Amino acid sequence: YRVEISVEGEVDPQMGWLYDHSEISEAVNPVVDGLDHRYLNEIEGLENPTAEMICAWLWKRLAPLCPGLCEIVIQETPRARCTYRGQ
Repeated sequence: YRVEISVEGEVDPQMGWLYDHSEISEAVNPVVDGLDHRYLNEIEGLENPTAEMICAWLWKRLAPLCPGLCEIVIQETPRARCTYRGQ
């Protein structure tokens, strides 16, 4: 799988950016590491690990950690992907 996380908001005029990418990594990496090399069906909430379910599962965990979270994309193959924008 490939995971893309998008955030939105106002650009800080002094820094010139919206969000420090390292902050996104700090939030995302532990969550994704918990999935890496695991049988997803055995993870609570992912008993049916479709791309859609994985997106929603990630959203639930990342939204509190990533202010401005607006989109999660899971890409299973170069031609199969799911885009999730919250509830």
